[in-house]
Amino acid sequence: MNDDGLTDAVQEAGAVELLLIRHGESEGNVAATEARLAGAEIIDVPARDADVNLSGTGQEQAKALGTALARIAEDSRPDAVVSSPYARARQTAEIAIESAGWSAKVLSDERLRDRELGILDRLTSRGVQARFPEEAERRLWLGKLYYRPPGGESWADVALRLRSVLAELNTLNSGRRVMLVCHDAVILLVRYVLEGMSEDEILDLAATTSVLNASITRYVRPSGAGPWTLESFNVADHLTEQGVAVTEHAGDASVHPQ
Repeated sequence: MNDDGLTDAVQEAGAVELLLIRHGESEGNVAATEARLAGAEIIDVPARDADVNLSGTGQEQAKALGTALARIAEDSRPDAVVSSPYARARQTAEIAIESAGWSAKVLSDERLRDRELGILDRLTSRGVQARFPEEAERRLWLGKLYYRPPGGESWADVALRLRSVLAELNTLNSGRRVMLVCHDAVILLVRYVLEGMSEDEILDLAATTSVLNASITRYVRPSGAGPWTLESFNVADHLTEQGVAVTEHAGDASVHPQ
């Protein structure tokens, strides 16, 4: 394993535990929710998507996450902490690791970045309909898994890059544990890949479930080989226990082809 993430792993045995963490609430999450509620077409984000920081609440969530991680016994802690390079994810990882008192270095892997939206970046659903009505129609026709905005990615594209990340978990030393800090769509698509979901199954999940900010999802496989078992999903009890706000910032709920 090197500073670029998981790319140099070459051993035969596999990892036994995978923790998936969604980043804390970001300034972009807040801006997007405000824009939707106001009926605006444009989301007033302060920076490009990769550079959007955590909100004040997001920073508190990351600290609370670290407190929860500190409870993990030393011999059961992740051996590697790998983050999306986007600021909100990396900040979450760094704050949480510091709060937990871990000495682990946070590595970056661009394959864990959020979905790229191309020409639809910074637009609300209303904005897409008003400015790119043909794209809005095409998105409804194809559904979220296969719709690719010009210059952007479909969910299937994101799943493709995640497959290479997840395959590398099969080549780590036996007994290794890995924590990935990433984004809501990435976590849902990890489930899609690891659980062999169909299009209907992943879209049903996306339509009914919002991955909470700073939530923890856990997969295990004690043998270090074969299929993974989902031990827990979207857990944010550590926020409630510490009096930190639980925030829900979901994407467009219209995900199925129509």
